[in-house]
Amino acid sequence: MPSVPDQPSGGRSVQDAAGLNLDAAAVAALRGRLPDLGSETVAAIRAEVPAYAGAFSGRLRDNIERGVTLSLGSFLDVALGAPGASLSLAAALKGAHALGRGEARSGRTVEALHTAFRVGTRVAWSGLAEAAVAAGVSAADLARLGGVVFAYTDELSVASAAGHTSELAAAGRLRRQQLDELAGLLLSQAPAAELQGAAERAGWTPPRALAAVLVPAEYARAVLGLLDEQVLLVDEVIGGSPVTALFVADSDGPGRQRLAAILGGRAAVVGPSRPWQQVAVSFLRARRVWYMVEAGLLERSDPTYTEDHLIALVLSADADAFNDLRAGALAVLDDLRPAARARLTDTLRSWLLHQGRREEIAAELFIHPQTVRYRVGQLRELFGDRLQQPAEAERLILALAMRQD
Repeated sequence: MPSVPDQPSGGRSVQDAAGLNLDAAAVAALRGRLPDLGSETVAAIRAEVPAYAGAFSGRLRDNIERGVTLSLGSFLDVALGAPGASLSLAAALKGAHALGRGEARSGRTVEALHTAFRVGTRVAWSGLAEAAVAAGVSAADLARLGGVVFAYTDELSVASAAGHTSELAAAGRLRRQQLDELAGLLLSQAPAAELQGAAERAGWTPPRALAAVLVPAEYARAVLGLLDEQVLLVDEVIGGSPVTALFVADSDGPGRQRLAAILGGRAAVVGPSRPWQQVAVSFLRARRVWYMVEAGLLERSDPTYTEDHLIALVLSADADAFNDLRAGALAVLDDLRPAARARLTDTLRSWLLHQGRREEIAAELFIHPQTVRYRVGQLRELFGDRLQQPAEAERLILALAMRQD
């Protein structure tokens, strides 16, 4: 028997149960019952299965009823072992598979489809049994007929479920491709009209804003499963490491705490929220922070929010200029031993931050206030009156804004 694509060939159990030997009058009675039985089956499904209550009207209903009648005719061919029964069964299974695909496209669930088959089986068996009894079919043959009815409809149900699953899988693959295309267009900062068209093709409803969230590629699928299904993703390599960029809505405000819980202490960088068509800006900022964290220029937190490091981002915009600024501003410390230079650099940073308040400096550096006084004295000797000049203080603040331990 020819097999049906994407579903197991199931004719064996039906045909094993088949081979009824009924007289011509009984066969004629059963076949004569089929047209009315087709319409009764469809009516019962519409009445008893909510998902089909408003379906199958007009010409579509006529087509469905003819399809059910043909399927019942195929059943009789199989039950009676008629010539060509195997081909008839194969055609019925193929039709059931196509029905399942169509139901998936219509948005009905496989559970609704299975319920429809159960209702249809009950109505079909009732009608066929009534006709068989009226035609004088024996109790043994009637029982055998019932066995074939249930085996046959079971196989149709399996074929239709396989078609339903196949269609959903194909639709899922297509939508994933469309979403990936949209994500790529967002990163390339494509024109607004092109982005809107890609979003519509993918069935993706744009949120007010998006943020780029970078996570190591090995964590991406686990994180993605906890986020909204509308999340877009792009796989990148940053600094030689595989990274996945997730474009996430509602990443700030109340959503920030939820996102932090989802990321669950994993290494991640969260870019700023931007209007959805400008999420590339968020991605570029997140990528810069990722580089800086990996290089040890920023302290890692899980997750790391780019907006917590705006000063570092500004200062790192021109790395050479920043290095020149720092070297010039702190040149008077160059001749000190490394340990002494580090101590005085930390003290100077804290002294500028706390505007000379000795107790606060001591608390931050975990040293005695007298030690603070001694170190500040050293700084005054080295820098002279430069520490009292507002412009020089501003230059030092900028030079010390990023730690270079």
